[in-house]
Amino acid sequence: MPNINKTSIPNRLPINQNLTPAYAASLLIAFTMLITAVTSILNRNVIYPSEKLLISFVSTDAVNLVLGLPILLITMWLSHKNKLIGLLCWPGALFYVLYTYATYLFGMPFNLLFLPYLLLVTLSAYTIIVIISSIDGEAVQGRLPGKVPVKTAGGILTSIAILFTGYQLIAIISAISNQISVEKVELAQWIADIMIAAPPLIIAGVKMWRRETLGYVTGTGLLFVMSILFIAVIPIMVFQALLTGSPIDIIGILVDLISGMICFIPFILFTRSMVRN
Repeated sequence: MPNINKTSIPNRLPINQNLTPAYAASLLIAFTMLITAVTSILNRNVIYPSEKLLISFVSTDAVNLVLGLPILLITMWLSHKNKLIGLLCWPGALFYVLYTYATYLFGMPFNLLFLPYLLLVTLSAYTIIVIISSIDGEAVQGRLPGKVPVKTAGGILTSIAILFTGYQLIAIISAISNQISVEKVELAQWIADIMIAAPPLIIAGVKMWRRETLGYVTGTGLLFVMSILFIAVIPIMVFQALLTGSPIDIIGILVDLISGMICFIPFILFTRSMVRN
């Protein structure tokens, strides 16, 4: 891919590679998300053969349509318009796809959507790598002067990763020690939290804490997507309670709301700094 002379064109994005392949891959991801979610909702009794799978995933399909897909398209559009906030949040939107559809890939029985699940997980992972490797970290760091809370943000990301991992490890150890049978859906959630979510959060958190360039490149998008993931759980919890006729978990909703705001506040501070500069 050809190099871009950043100094010859003012106000360009701080990138050192052409992102056209990443745009093309992201459009394919968006189209696959649309087809997969619509197919699942319209054919939910076929795609989700058990009530547990239906309750676990059909609400997520709806959230993917009304939240995950628009966020991906909006961040791509902002990046295309040379907005730094779009460039830095674009990998975060793809991380949403990677994390969410990993639970489908590992938690669903084999069906006609297996290949779309596999495509979404694989292509989103590679596209994230392409975008991040194309960003000039020093230039991004230079555009975020002033009192952006990098240490606070880094601590938040690291803490979330530790909590995710600790919570799931406790569940795993408990299941093993008590010889409890574990559903495939729960296994998929353990894989998504420990193998997919935790490592990037820890790396980005530590890099932000140390004020290293990789932290500036990855941290903003991760703060954004974690706030979105926490908030997205709320309508899913409500929908699942309505489907099962069980009481709505108000405490759980409040915890997710507070957790989402903890991530969203430093993200807003980073965004404000980008807008001012």
